[in-house]
Amino acid sequence: MSEDYVIQKLNSIEKMLTEQNMLRKEVLTFNEAAIYLDVSHSHLYKMTSTGVIPSYKPNGKKLYFNRAELDSWLLSNKQLSQEEIGQQAANYLIKKGRVKL
Repeated sequence: MSEDYVIQKLNSIEKMLTEQNMLRKEVLTFNEAAIYLDVSHSHLYKMTSTGVIPSYKPNGKKLYFNRAELDSWLLSNKQLSQEEIGQQAANYLIKKGRVKL
């Protein structure tokens, strides 16, 4: 086993442990949130400064994020499948009395 291989594996284990620890935390730091959302620091800062994403500044300096709120934000603006759109259209027509079954 080469030294590079061992170092690579240790780095991989460290990354997985960091990510696993992040999933247990309710409040994430700016760096953790960027990793969690898989966005660059500049993009996350832009989203916070424009108010697109929920964040907190308890002392007016450092940014913090509630992981549950980030999850809700990530799952917003759902794109409906063709089947869901068809079902909604059928429900609308039935409700309006235009289609009789």
